[in-house]
Parts: sequence; structure tokens; C-alpha cells
Amino acid sequence: MNHEITRPPMAVILAAGIGSRLSPLTDNCPKSLLSVGGSVILERMIRHCLSCGLSQFVLVLGHRADEIKQFIDKTFRGIRVTYVINERYRDTNTGYSLMLAAPAIGAAEFIKFDADVVFDVKILRQLVDTNQPNVLCIDRNIALEDEEVKVITDDDLQVLEVGKTVDPKLALGESIGIEKISSQTGPLLFAELAKMMENYANLQEYYEAAYARLVGQGVVFRALDITGLNWTEIDTAEDFAAANAMFGSPVITISRGQQRAIDEAPKKAVKLT
Repeated sequence: MNHEITRPPMAVILAAGIGSRLSPLTDNCPKSLLSVGGSVILERMIRHCLSCGLSQFVLVLGHRADEIKQFIDKTFRGIRVTYVINERYRDTNTGYSLMLAAPAIGAAEFIKFDADVVFDVKILRQLVDTNQPNVLCIDRNIALEDEEVKVITDDDLQVLEVGKTVDPKLALGESIGIEKISSQTGPLLFAELAKMMENYANLQEYYEAAYARLVGQGVVFRALDITGLNWTEIDTAEDFAAANAMFGSPVITISRGQQRAIDEAPKKAVKLT
């Protein structure tokens, strides 16, 4: 009989950026500490992680790092969190930030989050529950332009291409900034990022460039279609307003059993009528 215990993935949150496009909202506040629907963005993310069984965190910080640390330590006393500081946050991007997290992550399976994404907890539940090792969450219902990270897949949802330069006419949809990376692929990913960052021209690259390189080397990534579930990335004031319209109430930590009861309640009500 197999008694192997599967550990939940580690949560890795990239929160080093300045958020200059949200000025003046971010002039005196880190973007991840802005409030959406009565809850701070980063609080929403961490509570969703806790709801889904993720209890170990790595946060990559840069801009106003001390304020973010103070918020986390005050709001979530007792959680296991490792802080990684990107001292070069002004002249680097998410690829460099993720590379810095390598020692803290080690060979663990992890789920990577962009700290400016607000999302329905059901997205994370689906990602945690999938048995695929390397997964990108994809939304098909997006108007794809240059800004979006676009993904091309085959009929089995295996990723063929990923990146901002992908032809939007061939893409399945947009990668939303939440991915699962297996314990086998993590070291390959960090090695690829380290190789990329040896070239000064790559300091501003996004981590998806490393995903694309691994796909080209035969590493299998799958797309998880989350179309229809609410999420938004917050880059601009318009995004911030859209997030508050989409998520109008404070976040709470909900267990799987509680979520199941919530999901089944409307069905039971319909049967009774």
C-alpha cells in the first residue's frame, strides 16, 4: 500500500515592481497593498492560497519592501514566509525576480503568482487539483493585443508557444500570470533564467521568455482553461476600477467543504421549486 504524502505546492509571489502606471495611487503605496473590494490585493491572494492548502510562501520584494513585510507580518502571523529582495528592481523585470527566488524554492513544486493579479479562488482550486505537472492558466475570452502574454496550444492543450510576440490569430488565449511548476521543471527553469540573465540585454525579460525556451527544448507545459472565471491584472487606473467592479466584497478564507456547499446551494434551491 502506498502511503506517500503529497506536499502542497509552495506559493511564490512576485511583488518587486514599482507600479508606475498606477500613479498617483502608487506614489505612497505599493501596488500589491492597494485595496480591491475592501481587501488588500496581496491579502486576497494569500487568503486564497490558504483556502487551497498552500501554507508556505516565498515573496520577492523590491519597491517599498519594508511596508509589504510589515503588512504580511501583521496580517498573517504564523505563516511560513521567506522574503527575497530584488535590489535591482528598478532595472530588472519578472524574469530576474523569479531567478532570485531559486534558493528559497529549491526543488519544491510551486505555484507562481504575479502580485497584481486579482482572481476568483476557483481558479486556484482548479490549478491545485490538476494532475498535470507544468500548467499555465489561460483565458480564451480576451482581446489579444501586444500587451498580452499569448499562448498557442495543440488540441490536447499542450503549449507550443508562449510570449507577448506570439501571433494573436493563432493563440488560444492569454496567460493570466498564475502557473504551476513541477519539482522536476523548477531547477531547469532557474538554470534557464540564470543563463538568460548573464546577458545584460535580458534583464528586462519576463519569466515567460524562460518558459518559451523550455518549451522549445521539449519540456511539456499544459494550458488550464479558466475562461468564465473572474480575474484581472491591475496595471492602470482603468484596471483598478475594473477590479473593484468585479470583486465588490472583502475576501474571506473558505474551506473546500464550505465552497462546495456554496456551489451546490443554487442547484438545491432550483430542485425545490
